[in-house]
Amino acid sequence: MKPQNGRVLRKAKMSDIPRLIALINGFARDGTMLPRTEFELSEGIRDFTILLADGVIVGCAGLHFYGPTIAEVRSLAVDPTCQGLGAGQALMEALEREAREYDLDIVFAFTYVPGFFAKMGYHEVERGELPLKAWKDCLRCPKFQACDEIAVVKLLKPDASLLHPAPLETGLIQLAAARQN
Repeated sequence: MKPQNGRVLRKAKMSDIPRLIALINGFARDGTMLPRTEFELSEGIRDFTILLADGVIVGCAGLHFYGPTIAEVRSLAVDPTCQGLGAGQALMEALEREAREYDLDIVFAFTYVPGFFAKMGYHEVERGELPLKAWKDCLRCPKFQACDEIAVVKLLKPDASLLHPAPLETGLIQLAAARQN
């Protein structure tokens, strides 16, 4: 992707994993982000966009698909020395462009920083409005019983709605509910 103010955005490579782990898990240590393992990052490396400044990774974010219409922004992390300088915004804009290229309707995130997402056009919703996320990932989360993250959503199309999930999402929700019984 094209450089902005001496910074370069690009898709992550396998060789970026050690720096991504250090960046993400630095925030996980203080409880503001879930930790990621080398295995998880290897498995989802294609989800990640990174921001480089002078050839050094200073930020990352993943766009993780949940179905044909919806994706999650996850593991948005910016080196503390680069925060407040537009790095997070640049990453979010890159992920939104990618979401639009894939013709997605909705992008969401779970966050402790809803104000940042509000500036990017997201609005807060009840976590229950994103049941696919809960069934797929949250059940494995150590914070599942006491989740305090805030769900935020951005509708990318005027007719997009969380109330009418795509058939694949409906099927996965029903499958997860059946497993609970």
